[in-house]
Amino acid sequence: MTRSSAPRPKTKRGVERRAKLLAAAEQVIGEKGFAAASIADITRAADTALGTFYIYFPSKEALFRELVEDMGRATRTQATEQIAGAPNRLEAERAGLEAYLRVVRDRPLQYRIVEEARFVDPEAYRTYYTEFGKAYADQLEQAALKGEISQGDAEVRAWALMGIAKALGERYVLWDDNVEIDRVVAEAHKLICNGLAP
Repeated sequence: MTRSSAPRPKTKRGVERRAKLLAAAEQVIGEKGFAAASIADITRAADTALGTFYIYFPSKEALFRELVEDMGRATRTQATEQIAGAPNRLEAERAGLEAYLRVVRDRPLQYRIVEEARFVDPEAYRTYYTEFGKAYADQLEQAALKGEISQGDAEVRAWALMGIAKALGERYVLWDDNVEIDRVVAEAHKLICNGLAP
């Protein structure tokens, strides 16, 4: 799948219209799935003329990739903001996990789109997680240098922690309407801090 070749809009109106198309795509593709969602569906949801779509995106595939990339940037930004006030790395883990589960609850379509990217655009899917993993590993490495957590392979740890969050998001948020997120976070945080050792 080729990367979007359409230039970024330079006017405020262009930026807003492009953002409106991306928001509509999140809604339409999140509900219908990539294959069933048409460009006409997306432009209708964005209240935009069909021809206008091609000013901003050369294809539905390019739009999808851009959507996944935007979601990745937004998720990393949200995570950074949520852990910014944490006094140490272990508390940052708790805050980050809670924030992630609440995002999955509040924006389930985003979660579904990223999962669909595994099949629609495997490169975008991989980039979504590897970019997050790199930033996460850097944070863990810095925390280890400060003595806030034990030394270890930061990359492996980052991916293990991401796996915990992803699995908990599916089981306790997407599959269950009545879960107490605080309870899930508390139990997972105990595991993260203490491991399984008695």
